[in-house]
Amino acid sequence: MGDRLKDKVAIITGAAKGIGFATAQRFAGEGAIVILADMNLESVKGAAAQIPSAQAYAMNVTDRASIQAVVDQVMQKQGRIDILINNAGITQDARLVKMTEAQFDAVIDVNLKGVFNCTQLIVPHMLEAKSGAIINASSVVGIYGNFGQTNYSATKFGVIGFTKTWARELGPKGVRVNAICPGFIATEMIKAMPENILQDIKRRSWLGRLGTPEEIASVYLFLASNEASFINGVALEVSGGISL
Repeated sequence: MGDRLKDKVAIITGAAKGIGFATAQRFAGEGAIVILADMNLESVKGAAAQIPSAQAYAMNVTDRASIQAVVDQVMQKQGRIDILINNAGITQDARLVKMTEAQFDAVIDVNLKGVFNCTQLIVPHMLEAKSGAIINASSVVGIYGNFGQTNYSATKFGVIGFTKTWARELGPKGVRVNAICPGFIATEMIKAMPENILQDIKRRSWLGRLGTPEEIASVYLFLASNEASFINGVALEVSGGISL
């Protein structure tokens, strides 16, 4: 337990499980008031029940009215939003020649436009306070691409573009914007991959293993905290060196 985020109000999207949930736990342990947002209310309520001072909200990042309703309630209750973690994301993988338009559109809508929606609706409150930290979830796939992930790679490259642009626009107004680029992390989504692919991934990492959600949460914590007060516009790879 610590106080690196004491009394900060943090909204985390995609917080019901995986990296989002681990981040919510870590932030709460550092004194933050944590707002868990996810599609399924029952799932996110169950997650929030495990974390002191956590609040659960159903939110669909593709539905601006849904986001605005959460933002309004948080502002009414807390009076501020200090941190936004744009963590929500989906995959619908297929090779270019097999990918359907529906698969492409769904991933773009959540992973790219969802980040735009959440940030655009939350950032006015940070600008008013002349303070805030926004951290976007990109991926190593957003730096190097990946076989079978035309849609996902495009969104994660795009998120880095958002980050660099918003860092310029918002930095002078007291709001820092950064991105993290995780490698292969031991979430349910990754652990469901075939064993031979998992073994190949582990061989390609110079640390010889998958990352953990808690390791990504630690990087989110650092970038959200005052320890990163002069870091703006970076896309930080957190992959065990898989790209080397």
